[in-house]
Amino acid sequence: MAKLVILNQGMTGRTFEVNVERTTVGRVEDNTFQIADASVSSHHAEIILRGVDLLIRDLNSTNGTFINGEKISEAVLQPCQVLRFGQVELKIDDGKSISAPPPAAAAPAPAPAPAPAPAKKSVDATMVIPRGVSLEQLEQGGGRPAGFDTNPSFSKKTNQSNKWFIIIGIVAGVVIIGLILFLLKQAGPAK
Repeated sequence: MAKLVILNQGMTGRTFEVNVERTTVGRVEDNTFQIADASVSSHHAEIILRGVDLLIRDLNSTNGTFINGEKISEAVLQPCQVLRFGQVELKIDDGKSISAPPPAAAAPAPAPAPAPAPAKKSVDATMVIPRGVSLEQLEQGGGRPAGFDTNPSFSKKTNQSNKWFIIIGIVAGVVIIGLILFLLKQAGPAK
């Protein structure tokens, strides 16, 4: 049975066995395979098990689904390829690619070496997003940019329009009340 193995630091080695026809992948709990990472969409992708093949289908995720660095909307994942949901990288462990290399290694020694190399390159290419503020930034000061407070686009608006709205409202109210009183006065003697 095929397993997906997460390669990212902090989640390294976490696996998910793909053993049902349709597996949903995403950040929220209602997915079959939940990956609690901000770069993964709520409902990021689905994995369709077709015989021994894994069909990956992106569900219009925000940060995309990639196989070996290429963005896909739908593709078949092969052993030794690196799958990425947002910034979370995974590889497929089909049980064959781990046990198959030792017999093959006896005949052509260089053949097994290229397979792990793309995974390492992809892991090294993972973007690290720094969080917080560095000491250098603190020393420079975190004040507002020059001219921020004096920019006319951000100046305090006057209540001129509110004043006119209130005045017009009062005048309209007085006119309406006057009309009502006038109509009542005219209707009174007609009885």
